[in-house]
Amino acid sequence: MFAEERKTEILQLLQSGKKAKVGELSKRFAVSESTIRRDLQEMEDSGLIQRTHGGAISPQTGLELSFKEKEIRNLEAKSQIAAAAAALVQDGEALLLDAGTTTLQIAKALRGRPVTVATTSMDVAQVFTDDPVVEVWVLGGTFRKTTHSLVGFITNMVLANLHFDKIFLGANGVSVETAVTTPFLVEAETKRHMLKAASEVIVVTDSSKLGIKGLCRICSLDEVDLLITDDQGDDDALQSICEFVRVQVVPGGKGGSV
Repeated sequence: MFAEERKTEILQLLQSGKKAKVGELSKRFAVSESTIRRDLQEMEDSGLIQRTHGGAISPQTGLELSFKEKEIRNLEAKSQIAAAAAALVQDGEALLLDAGTTTLQIAKALRGRPVTVATTSMDVAQVFTDDPVVEVWVLGGTFRKTTHSLVGFITNMVLANLHFDKIFLGANGVSVETAVTTPFLVEAETKRHMLKAASEVIVVTDSSKLGIKGLCRICSLDEVDLLITDDQGDDDALQSICEFVRVQVVPGGKGGSV
């Protein structure tokens, strides 16, 4: 087995919510413990995992927490990002909202506005259940329980036949090295179809995602028209990203990692 194949399996193990211990991984892949430690160090350097004593776990930033865990983290920053995003929306526009906790806050900020909202998120759609003004389209697809998102072939086919004024796109990582990323291939593929369906691409993410080098690229930074984030992150990471894409920074409150 090649090193990259081994790392992919380790990543999948962590994404399932399990811990990875050096000794167990050494036996599983029939390689030395020093080889496993080297693999884990390289993966941590890429922002994909978090090293622990004797092994590794899924980090709060590079991989996925449960939707409920994400929803309560960085809530103040996400609310500020959402307010800034909603302020960019013109009445009568057709919008595409990605699944995610930040886009969920955008949905709440759009209640009562005369707009059309299409989404890959059941949670976003439910925000408008009793809203008599917003027209809501729920795109079909395979339901991913971890992210509460609709993805895959059906979703992609529907998106190929639609066009929107703006998309508000979430991400697990944004960096100069790997651009806009997510940990899962199927999520990345559907997100790429989403951004192709919109005239203006706006990435919304709290500052804990800045500088994170994820596994699967969604798009390059030059495909993004605007990045909205908060001011609680690493200044160097933010400044490096600002050289490649227009960034709007909002107050982030106390913050916290996601």
